[in-house]
Amino acid sequence: MFFERPEGAQRQGASGGERAVLVHIDFPEGANREDVAEFYELVTSAGADPVELVTTKRDAPDPKTFVGRGKVDEISDLLRLHDTQLVIFNHALSPSQERNLEKVLQCRVLDRTGLILDIFAQRARTHEGKLQVELAQLQYQSTRLVRGWTHLERQKGGIGMRGPGETQLETDRRLLRERVKNIHARLEKVRSQREQGRRSRKRSSVPTVALVGYTNAGKSTLFNALTEAEVYAADQLFATLDPTLRRYAVDDIGDVVLADTVGFIRHLPHKLVEAFQATLQEAAEADLLLHVIDCATSERDANVEAVDSVLQEIHADEVATLRVYNKIDLLEHGTARIDRDDMGQPVAVWLSAQQGEGFAELNRAIAEILGNELFEQEICLTPADAKLRAILYELGGVRGERFSDNGDMLLQVRMQLDDFRMALSRANVAEQRFFHPQREHWER
Repeated sequence: MFFERPEGAQRQGASGGERAVLVHIDFPEGANREDVAEFYELVTSAGADPVELVTTKRDAPDPKTFVGRGKVDEISDLLRLHDTQLVIFNHALSPSQERNLEKVLQCRVLDRTGLILDIFAQRARTHEGKLQVELAQLQYQSTRLVRGWTHLERQKGGIGMRGPGETQLETDRRLLRERVKNIHARLEKVRSQREQGRRSRKRSSVPTVALVGYTNAGKSTLFNALTEAEVYAADQLFATLDPTLRRYAVDDIGDVVLADTVGFIRHLPHKLVEAFQATLQEAAEADLLLHVIDCATSERDANVEAVDSVLQEIHADEVATLRVYNKIDLLEHGTARIDRDDMGQPVAVWLSAQQGEGFAELNRAIAEILGNELFEQEICLTPADAKLRAILYELGGVRGERFSDNGDMLLQVRMQLDDFRMALSRANVAEQRFFHPQREHWER
Protein backbone atom coordinates (compact mmCIF):
# COMPACT_ATOMS: atom_id res chain seq x y z
CA MET A 1 0.00 0.00 0.00
CA PHE A 2 1.20 3.48 -0.83
CA PHE A 3 -0.99 5.13 1.81
CA GLU A 4 -0.37 4.41 5.45
CA ARG A 5 -3.24 4.92 7.87
CA PRO A 6 -1.83 5.34 11.40
CA GLU A 7 -4.00 5.23 14.51
CA GLY A 8 -3.87 9.00 14.83
CA ALA A 9 -5.00 9.51 11.27
CA GLN A 10 -8.33 10.87 12.46
CA ARG A 11 -6.52 13.94 13.79
CA GLN A 12 -4.95 14.62 10.39
CA GLY A 13 -8.11 15.44 8.52
CA ALA A 14 -11.84 15.07 8.31
CA SER A 15 -11.65 12.01 6.07
CA GLY A 16 -9.29 10.20 8.41
CA GLY A 17 -6.78 9.66 5.60
CA GLU A 18 -3.25 10.86 5.03
CA ARG A 19 -3.11 14.55 4.15
CA ALA A 20 -1.71 15.37 0.73
CA VAL A 21 -0.86 18.33 -1.47
CA LEU A 22 -2.22 17.81 -4.99
CA VAL A 23 -0.53 19.04 -8.17
CA HIS A 24 -2.30 19.46 -11.51
CA ILE A 25 -0.81 20.93 -14.69
CA ASP A 26 -3.21 22.33 -17.26
CA PHE A 27 -1.66 21.25 -20.55
CA PRO A 28 -3.15 22.14 -23.93
CA GLU A 29 -5.55 19.62 -25.44
CA GLY A 30 -3.63 16.41 -26.05
CA ALA A 31 -2.11 13.29 -24.53
CA ASN A 32 -1.08 14.91 -21.22
CA ARG A 33 -4.44 16.49 -20.39
CA GLU A 34 -6.19 15.21 -17.26
CA ASP A 35 -9.41 16.15 -15.45
CA VAL A 36 -9.18 17.91 -12.05
CA ALA A 37 -12.56 16.66 -10.77
CA GLU A 38 -11.60 13.08 -11.56
CA PHE A 39 -8.25 13.65 -9.82
CA TYR A 40 -10.07 14.62 -6.61
CA GLU A 41 -12.21 11.48 -6.88
CA LEU A 42 -9.13 9.31 -7.30
CA VAL A 43 -7.43 10.88 -4.28
CA THR A 44 -10.45 10.53 -1.99
CA SER A 45 -11.11 6.98 -3.28
CA ALA A 46 -7.57 6.12 -2.19
CA GLY A 47 -8.36 7.38 1.30
CA ALA A 48 -6.21 10.54 1.23
CA ASP A 49 -7.26 13.94 2.52
CA PRO A 50 -6.47 16.76 0.00
CA VAL A 51 -5.35 19.94 1.77
CA GLU A 52 -4.20 22.07 -1.19
CA LEU A 53 -4.32 21.99 -4.99
CA VAL A 54 -1.40 23.50 -6.89
CA THR A 55 -2.20 24.30 -10.51
CA THR A 56 -0.34 25.95 -13.36
CA LYS A 57 -0.28 26.02 -17.15
CA ARG A 58 2.53 24.64 -19.25
CA ASP A 59 2.97 23.70 -22.89
CA ALA A 60 5.19 20.75 -21.95
CA PRO A 61 6.44 19.10 -18.73
CA ASP A 62 9.72 20.25 -17.22
CA PRO A 63 12.17 17.39 -17.93
CA LYS A 64 13.72 17.58 -14.45
CA THR A 65 10.85 18.25 -12.02
CA PHE A 66 7.78 18.22 -14.31
CA VAL A 67 6.51 21.55 -12.91
CA GLY A 68 9.50 23.89 -12.87
CA ARG A 69 11.51 25.41 -10.03
CA GLY A 70 8.98 28.08 -9.01
CA LYS A 71 6.16 25.60 -8.47
CA VAL A 72 8.48 23.23 -6.61
CA ASP A 73 9.19 26.05 -4.12
CA GLU A 74 5.43 26.72 -3.78
CA ILE A 75 4.76 23.03 -3.09
CA SER A 76 7.55 22.98 -0.51
CA ASP A 77 6.00 25.96 1.33
CA LEU A 78 2.58 24.24 1.38
CA LEU A 79 4.07 21.05 2.77
CA ARG A 80 5.55 23.00 5.70
CA LEU A 81 2.34 25.01 6.16
CA HIS A 82 0.13 21.90 6.44
CA ASP A 83 2.78 19.70 8.08
CA THR A 84 2.29 16.91 5.55
CA GLN A 85 4.70 14.49 3.86
CA LEU A 86 2.86 13.51 0.67
CA VAL A 87 2.54 15.13 -2.77
CA ILE A 88 0.32 13.56 -5.45
CA PHE A 89 0.60 14.48 -9.12
CA ASN A 90 -2.29 14.13 -11.56
CA HIS A 91 0.18 12.97 -14.22
CA ALA A 92 2.60 10.14 -14.91
CA LEU A 93 6.10 11.03 -13.70
CA SER A 94 9.30 9.44 -14.91
CA PRO A 95 11.43 7.71 -12.24
CA SER A 96 14.05 10.48 -12.49
CA GLN A 97 11.43 13.24 -12.08
CA GLU A 98 10.04 11.44 -9.04
CA ARG A 99 13.53 11.10 -7.51
CA ASN A 100 14.39 14.75 -8.20
CA LEU A 101 11.16 15.95 -6.58
CA GLU A 102 11.60 13.74 -3.52
CA LYS A 103 15.17 14.98 -3.11
CA VAL A 104 14.11 18.63 -3.17
CA LEU A 105 10.81 18.33 -1.27
CA GLN A 106 12.08 15.77 1.26
CA CYS A 107 8.77 13.87 1.18
CA ARG A 108 7.02 11.09 -0.69
CA VAL A 109 5.91 11.89 -4.23
CA LEU A 110 3.20 9.83 -5.90
CA ASP A 111 2.12 10.10 -9.53
CA ARG A 112 -1.24 9.22 -11.14
CA THR A 113 -0.16 5.66 -11.92
CA GLY A 114 0.93 5.03 -8.33
CA LEU A 115 -2.34 6.50 -7.08
CA ILE A 116 -4.43 4.19 -9.26
CA LEU A 117 -2.32 1.23 -8.15
CA ASP A 118 -3.01 2.09 -4.51
CA ILE A 119 -6.76 2.09 -5.16
CA PHE A 120 -6.50 -1.22 -6.98
CA ALA A 121 -4.56 -2.70 -4.06
CA GLN A 122 -7.35 -1.67 -1.66
CA ARG A 123 -10.18 -2.95 -3.87
CA ALA A 124 -8.86 -6.39 -4.88
CA ARG A 125 -10.78 -9.11 -3.06
CA THR A 126 -10.11 -12.41 -4.84
CA HIS A 127 -6.81 -14.26 -5.03
CA GLU A 128 -6.65 -13.55 -8.77
CA GLY A 129 -7.33 -9.85 -8.31
CA LYS A 130 -4.61 -9.54 -5.67
CA LEU A 131 -2.12 -11.32 -7.94
CA GLN A 132 -2.90 -8.98 -10.81
CA VAL A 133 -2.52 -5.88 -8.65
CA GLU A 134 0.76 -7.16 -7.18
CA LEU A 135 2.11 -7.82 -10.66
CA ALA A 136 1.25 -4.29 -11.79
CA GLN A 137 2.83 -2.81 -8.64
CA LEU A 138 6.05 -4.81 -9.04
CA GLN A 139 6.36 -3.79 -12.69
CA TYR A 140 5.77 -0.17 -11.72
CA GLN A 141 8.27 -0.28 -8.86
CA SER A 142 10.97 -2.08 -10.86
CA THR A 143 12.00 1.19 -12.54
CA ARG A 144 12.04 2.95 -9.17
CA LEU A 145 14.03 0.43 -7.14
CA VAL A 146 17.14 2.59 -7.21
CA ARG A 147 15.36 5.21 -5.13
CA GLY A 148 15.92 3.38 -1.86
CA TRP A 149 19.65 2.96 -2.39
CA THR A 150 20.88 6.22 -3.90
CA HIS A 151 22.98 6.94 -0.82
CA LEU A 152 25.12 3.89 -1.67
CA GLU A 153 25.34 4.39 -5.43
CA ARG A 154 28.76 6.02 -5.28
CA GLN A 155 30.24 2.84 -3.77
CA LYS A 156 29.87 0.84 -6.96
CA GLY A 157 32.36 1.15 -9.78
CA GLY A 158 35.79 -0.28 -10.50
CA ILE A 159 37.87 -2.97 -8.80
CA GLY A 160 37.71 -2.71 -5.03
CA MET A 161 34.79 -0.27 -5.20
CA ARG A 162 31.88 -2.74 -5.29
CA GLY A 163 30.04 -1.91 -2.10
CA PRO A 164 26.82 -3.04 -0.42
CA GLY A 165 24.76 -0.58 -2.45
CA GLU A 166 25.17 -2.52 -5.66
CA THR A 167 24.85 -5.86 -3.87
CA GLN A 168 21.57 -4.92 -2.21
CA LEU A 169 20.20 -3.38 -5.39
CA GLU A 170 21.02 -6.45 -7.46
CA THR A 171 19.47 -8.68 -4.78
CA ASP A 172 16.27 -6.63 -4.84
CA ARG A 173 16.12 -6.76 -8.62
CA ARG A 174 16.68 -10.51 -8.69
CA LEU A 175 13.98 -11.12 -6.04
CA LEU A 176 11.61 -8.83 -7.91
CA ARG A 177 12.23 -10.65 -11.22
CA GLU A 178 11.61 -14.02 -9.54
CA ARG A 179 8.37 -12.80 -7.95
CA VAL A 180 7.14 -11.36 -11.26
CA LYS A 181 7.95 -14.65 -13.00
CA ASN A 182 6.08 -16.57 -10.29
CA ILE A 183 2.99 -14.34 -10.57
CA HIS A 184 3.01 -14.63 -14.37
CA ALA A 185 2.97 -18.43 -14.04
CA ARG A 186 0.06 -18.37 -11.59
CA LEU A 187 -1.91 -15.91 -13.71
CA GLU A 188 -1.28 -18.09 -16.76
CA LYS A 189 -3.00 -20.91 -14.88
CA VAL A 190 -5.94 -18.59 -14.12
CA ARG A 191 -6.04 -17.57 -17.77
CA SER A 192 -6.16 -21.19 -18.95
CA GLN A 193 -8.95 -21.94 -16.44
CA ARG A 194 -10.96 -18.99 -17.73
CA GLU A 195 -10.34 -20.08 -21.31
CA GLN A 196 -11.59 -23.56 -20.45
CA GLY A 197 -14.74 -22.02 -18.96
CA ARG A 198 -15.31 -19.92 -22.08
CA ARG A 199 -14.88 -22.97 -24.34
CA SER A 200 -17.37 -24.86 -22.21
CA ARG A 201 -19.92 -22.04 -22.54
CA LYS A 202 -19.43 -21.93 -26.31
CA ARG A 203 -19.95 -25.69 -26.55
CA SER A 204 -23.23 -25.32 -24.68
CA SER A 205 -24.18 -22.34 -26.89
CA VAL A 206 -24.55 -19.96 -23.95
CA PRO A 207 -23.77 -16.40 -25.14
CA THR A 208 -21.59 -14.14 -22.99
CA VAL A 209 -22.51 -10.49 -22.48
CA ALA A 210 -19.80 -8.36 -20.82
CA LEU A 211 -20.39 -5.05 -19.07
CA VAL A 212 -17.65 -2.53 -19.83
CA GLY A 213 -17.41 1.18 -19.25
CA TYR A 214 -15.71 4.06 -17.52
CA THR A 215 -15.17 3.65 -13.81
CA ASN A 216 -18.18 4.69 -11.70
CA ALA A 217 -20.56 4.58 -14.68
CA GLY A 218 -22.87 2.24 -12.77
CA LYS A 219 -21.88 -1.16 -14.18
CA SER A 220 -22.08 -3.04 -10.88
CA THR A 221 -25.38 -1.40 -9.92
CA LEU A 222 -26.84 -2.48 -13.27
CA PHE A 223 -25.29 -5.95 -12.91
CA ASN A 224 -26.83 -6.41 -9.45
CA ALA A 225 -30.23 -5.18 -10.59
CA LEU A 226 -30.32 -7.52 -13.62
CA THR A 227 -29.00 -10.64 -11.91
CA GLU A 228 -29.97 -10.09 -8.24
CA ALA A 229 -26.29 -10.52 -7.40
CA GLU A 230 -24.53 -8.80 -4.51
CA VAL A 231 -21.45 -7.38 -6.21
CA TYR A 232 -19.96 -4.46 -4.25
CA ALA A 233 -21.29 -1.25 -5.77
CA ALA A 234 -20.48 2.24 -4.51
CA ASP A 235 -20.23 5.81 -5.76
CA GLN A 236 -16.45 5.67 -6.00
CA LEU A 237 -13.82 4.94 -8.61
CA PHE A 238 -12.82 1.30 -9.20
CA ALA A 239 -15.42 -0.14 -6.81
CA THR A 240 -15.19 -3.38 -8.80
CA LEU A 241 -11.93 -5.08 -9.72
CA ASP A 242 -12.72 -8.76 -9.71
CA PRO A 243 -14.86 -10.13 -12.55
CA THR A 244 -18.16 -11.73 -11.60
CA LEU A 245 -20.25 -14.02 -13.82
CA ARG A 246 -23.99 -14.57 -13.41
CA ARG A 247 -26.79 -15.98 -15.54
CA TYR A 248 -29.34 -13.56 -16.96
CA ALA A 249 -32.53 -14.56 -18.82
CA VAL A 250 -33.10 -12.82 -22.16
CA ASP A 251 -36.45 -13.12 -23.92
CA ASP A 252 -36.38 -15.43 -26.99
CA ILE A 253 -32.70 -16.21 -26.31
CA GLY A 254 -32.75 -17.98 -22.96
CA ASP A 255 -29.99 -17.68 -20.39
CA VAL A 256 -26.85 -15.70 -21.18
CA VAL A 257 -23.75 -15.27 -19.02
CA LEU A 258 -23.43 -11.66 -17.81
CA ALA A 259 -19.89 -10.60 -16.85
CA ASP A 260 -19.10 -7.54 -14.73
CA THR A 261 -15.58 -6.22 -15.42
CA VAL A 262 -13.13 -3.65 -14.05
CA GLY A 263 -13.86 -0.02 -14.91
CA PHE A 264 -11.66 1.89 -17.35
CA ILE A 265 -10.16 5.34 -16.95
CA ARG A 266 -8.33 7.87 -19.09
CA HIS A 267 -4.66 7.01 -19.48
CA LEU A 268 -5.14 3.66 -17.74
CA PRO A 269 -1.54 2.55 -17.16
CA HIS A 270 -0.45 0.05 -19.80
CA LYS A 271 1.00 -2.26 -17.13
CA LEU A 272 -2.43 -2.42 -15.49
CA VAL A 273 -4.06 -3.40 -18.77
CA GLU A 274 -1.36 -6.03 -19.19
CA ALA A 275 -1.73 -7.34 -15.64
CA PHE A 276 -5.52 -7.55 -15.91
CA GLN A 277 -5.39 -9.37 -19.26
CA ALA A 278 -6.99 -12.51 -17.77
CA THR A 279 -9.91 -10.44 -16.49
CA LEU A 280 -10.28 -8.23 -19.55
CA GLN A 281 -10.25 -11.31 -21.78
CA GLU A 282 -13.88 -11.80 -20.70
CA ALA A 283 -14.65 -8.67 -22.70
CA ALA A 284 -12.51 -9.63 -25.69
CA GLU A 285 -14.14 -13.08 -25.91
CA ALA A 286 -17.73 -11.93 -25.31
CA ASP A 287 -20.53 -12.23 -27.85
CA LEU A 288 -21.81 -8.76 -26.94
CA LEU A 289 -20.43 -5.79 -24.99
CA LEU A 290 -22.72 -3.53 -23.01
CA HIS A 291 -20.82 -0.23 -22.91
CA VAL A 292 -22.30 1.42 -19.80
CA ILE A 293 -22.07 5.23 -19.97
CA ASP A 294 -22.86 7.83 -17.32
CA CYS A 295 -25.08 10.06 -19.46
CA ALA A 296 -25.28 12.78 -16.80
CA THR A 297 -21.56 13.62 -16.58
CA SER A 298 -20.06 16.54 -18.49
CA GLU A 299 -17.12 14.31 -19.44
CA ARG A 300 -19.36 11.77 -21.21
CA ASP A 301 -17.79 11.97 -24.67
CA ALA A 302 -14.21 11.92 -23.34
CA ASN A 303 -15.05 8.90 -21.15
CA VAL A 304 -16.48 7.03 -24.14
CA GLU A 305 -13.28 7.71 -26.08
CA ALA A 306 -11.17 6.42 -23.17
CA VAL A 307 -13.14 3.16 -23.03
CA ASP A 308 -12.95 2.70 -26.80
CA SER A 309 -9.18 3.17 -26.56
CA VAL A 310 -8.80 0.40 -23.96
CA LEU A 311 -11.12 -1.91 -25.91
CA GLN A 312 -8.87 -1.42 -28.91
CA GLU A 313 -5.81 -2.21 -26.79
CA ILE A 314 -7.28 -5.54 -25.64
CA HIS A 315 -8.53 -6.34 -29.17
CA ALA A 316 -12.19 -6.15 -28.20
CA ASP A 317 -13.08 -3.26 -30.50
CA GLU A 318 -14.63 -5.58 -33.11
CA VAL A 319 -17.04 -7.27 -30.68
CA ALA A 320 -20.69 -6.27 -31.20
CA THR A 321 -21.41 -3.37 -28.81
CA LEU A 322 -24.61 -1.89 -27.40
CA ARG A 323 -24.26 1.46 -25.66
CA VAL A 324 -26.17 1.69 -22.38
CA TYR A 325 -26.74 5.27 -21.26
CA ASN A 326 -27.21 4.95 -17.49
CA LYS A 327 -28.44 7.46 -14.86
CA ILE A 328 -31.29 8.97 -16.91
CA ASP A 329 -32.86 9.82 -13.55
CA LEU A 330 -30.26 12.59 -13.27
CA LEU A 331 -31.34 14.15 -16.59
CA GLU A 332 -34.09 16.77 -16.72
CA HIS A 333 -36.16 14.89 -19.30
CA GLY A 334 -34.61 11.44 -19.21
CA THR A 335 -36.84 8.63 -20.48
CA ALA A 336 -36.16 4.95 -21.10
CA ARG A 337 -35.87 4.17 -24.81
CA ILE A 338 -34.01 2.27 -27.53
CA ASP A 339 -32.05 4.17 -30.20
CA ARG A 340 -31.80 2.42 -33.58
CA ASP A 341 -29.67 2.85 -36.70
CA ASP A 342 -30.93 3.27 -40.28
CA MET A 343 -31.38 -0.50 -40.56
CA GLY A 344 -33.56 -0.61 -37.45
CA GLN A 345 -30.92 -2.36 -35.33
CA PRO A 346 -30.55 -1.30 -31.66
CA VAL A 347 -27.43 0.83 -31.05
CA ALA A 348 -28.19 2.33 -27.63
CA VAL A 349 -30.50 1.94 -24.65
CA TRP A 350 -31.30 4.69 -22.15
CA LEU A 351 -32.06 3.52 -18.60
CA SER A 352 -31.56 4.05 -14.88
CA ALA A 353 -30.00 1.13 -13.01
CA GLN A 354 -30.69 2.87 -9.69
CA GLN A 355 -34.41 3.37 -10.39
CA GLY A 356 -34.95 0.17 -12.39
CA GLU A 357 -36.15 2.02 -15.50
CA GLY A 358 -35.49 0.74 -19.02
CA PHE A 359 -34.70 -2.88 -18.14
CA ALA A 360 -37.39 -4.22 -20.52
CA GLU A 361 -35.91 -2.10 -23.34
CA LEU A 362 -32.41 -3.42 -22.56
CA ASN A 363 -33.64 -7.03 -22.56
CA ARG A 364 -35.36 -6.53 -25.91
CA ALA A 365 -32.30 -4.87 -27.46
CA ILE A 366 -29.99 -7.69 -26.30
CA ALA A 367 -32.41 -10.26 -27.73
CA GLU A 368 -32.50 -8.50 -31.10
CA ILE A 369 -28.71 -8.28 -31.34
CA LEU A 370 -27.95 -11.82 -30.17
CA GLY A 371 -30.91 -13.38 -31.91
CA ASN A 372 -30.70 -14.67 -35.45
CA GLU A 373 -33.74 -16.18 -37.11
CA LEU A 374 -36.60 -16.93 -34.71
CA PHE A 375 -38.47 -20.24 -34.79
CA GLU A 376 -42.03 -19.69 -33.57
CA GLN A 377 -44.82 -22.21 -34.17
CA GLU A 378 -46.72 -25.22 -32.87
CA ILE A 379 -45.10 -28.61 -33.42
CA CYS A 380 -46.55 -32.07 -33.03
CA LEU A 381 -44.64 -34.69 -31.02
CA THR A 382 -45.48 -38.32 -30.34
CA PRO A 383 -44.85 -40.12 -27.04
CA ALA A 384 -41.63 -41.44 -28.62
CA ASP A 385 -40.38 -37.83 -28.79
CA ALA A 386 -40.19 -37.47 -25.01
CA LYS A 387 -36.46 -36.71 -25.15
CA LEU A 388 -36.97 -33.84 -27.62
CA ARG A 389 -39.79 -32.48 -25.46
CA ALA A 390 -37.53 -32.53 -22.37
CA ILE A 391 -34.72 -30.74 -24.24
CA LEU A 392 -37.07 -28.04 -25.53
CA TYR A 393 -38.29 -27.42 -21.98
CA GLU A 394 -34.69 -27.38 -20.74
CA LEU A 395 -33.83 -24.68 -23.29
CA GLY A 396 -36.86 -22.61 -22.27
CA GLY A 397 -38.38 -22.75 -25.74
CA VAL A 398 -41.84 -24.12 -24.84
CA ARG A 399 -44.48 -21.42 -24.39
CA GLY A 400 -47.51 -23.70 -24.17
CA GLU A 401 -48.57 -27.33 -24.50
CA ARG A 402 -51.78 -29.23 -25.22
CA PHE A 403 -52.64 -32.81 -26.11
CA SER A 404 -54.57 -34.15 -29.10
CA ASP A 405 -57.21 -36.88 -28.88
CA ASN A 406 -54.73 -39.55 -30.00
CA GLY A 407 -52.19 -38.63 -27.28
CA ASP A 408 -49.82 -36.55 -29.41
CA MET A 409 -48.26 -33.51 -27.75
CA LEU A 410 -48.79 -30.13 -29.41
CA LEU A 411 -46.04 -27.73 -28.23
CA GLN A 412 -46.09 -24.00 -28.86
CA VAL A 413 -42.36 -23.32 -29.40
CA ARG A 414 -40.61 -19.95 -29.56
CA MET A 415 -36.80 -19.96 -29.64
CA GLN A 416 -33.77 -19.26 -31.78
CA LEU A 417 -33.62 -21.31 -34.97
CA ASP A 418 -30.07 -22.45 -34.18
CA ASP A 419 -31.16 -23.63 -30.73
CA PHE A 420 -34.08 -25.57 -32.21
CA ARG A 421 -31.74 -27.28 -34.67
CA MET A 422 -29.41 -28.14 -31.79
CA ALA A 423 -32.32 -29.63 -29.82
CA LEU A 424 -33.25 -31.82 -32.79
CA SER A 425 -29.65 -33.00 -33.08
CA ARG A 426 -29.39 -33.84 -29.36
CA ALA A 427 -32.64 -35.83 -29.53
CA ASN A 428 -31.58 -37.57 -32.78
CA VAL A 429 -34.71 -36.29 -34.54
CA ALA A 430 -34.51 -35.64 -38.29
CA GLU A 431 -34.98 -32.03 -39.35
CA GLN A 432 -37.11 -33.14 -42.30
CA ARG A 433 -40.01 -33.77 -39.90
CA PHE A 434 -40.32 -30.04 -39.32
CA PHE A 435 -38.55 -28.48 -42.27
CA HIS A 436 -39.34 -28.94 -45.96
CA PRO A 437 -36.10 -28.73 -48.00
CA GLN A 438 -37.84 -27.01 -50.90
CA ARG A 439 -39.19 -24.16 -48.80
CA GLU A 440 -37.64 -21.33 -46.81
CA HIS A 441 -39.66 -21.65 -43.66
CA TRP A 442 -40.44 -24.14 -40.93
CA GLU A 443 -43.61 -26.20 -41.14
CA ARG A 444 -45.74 -28.03 -38.64
